[in-house]
Amino acid sequence: MSEIPQLLYYAAALSGCAGLLYTGVLFVVALVSVLARTPERRKDARTTLTILVRRRAR
Repeated sequence: MSEIPQLLYYAAALSGCAGLLYTGVLFVVALVSVLARTPERRKDARTTLTILVRRRAR
């Protein structure tokens, strides 16, 4: 029974790390979608951002 709190702790830590990583990826892709030099790269970055955020293009 003493292993359950430790398992919950590691699961919460892993979830937090995954959330931070996902947020970092979203931030980088958003920056690329604004700061890319060519229109094709900006469009690709916006498409990727749309996929990552799970929103449909309008």
